Amino acid sequence: MSLKSLDVDYKWMNLAYGLAMQAYEEAEIPVGAIIVAQNKIIAKAYNQTEKLKDVTAHAEILAITAASEYLGSKYLTNCTLYVTLEPCVMCAGALAWSQISRIVFGAKDSTRGFARLEQNILHPKTQITSGIMEEECEMLLKKFFSNLRN
Repeated sequence: MSLKSLDVDYKWMNLAYGLAMQAYEEAEIPVGAIIVAQNKIIAKAYNQTEKLKDVTAHAEILAITAASEYLGSKYLTNCTLYVTLEPCVMCAGALAWSQISRIVFGAKDSTRGFARLEQNILHPKTQITSGIMEEECEMLLKKFFSNLRN
């Protein structure tokens, strides 16, 4: 990966992190997501499961819906998802059906993340980049759950 593409990934992930902060401030699990096409944000979202009382209102699902509406298509080919936490199995399934070209995530999710499965459930052409702003994303999640327990 070139230094320039790494800089671009950090730029977009920083915006997704801002959405995770918004979720944190609203007492939602702090996960933020944006979808980029042709160097332009076409969708942005953060977890809203508490606000919407909907277990499927994950940042990725809300972003997929917004991006599909923006493009007028159910397929997100030539799009990149930036998300602060590794997608869960539900979100990975939706991303597979959307045929998104690339997923970039920050923190790994060893308990609910899709990567823990023995088989890849993403679309075969989807590229994955992990660890972008991993430390910041992980610390925000740890802070949220620590506050929740106290």
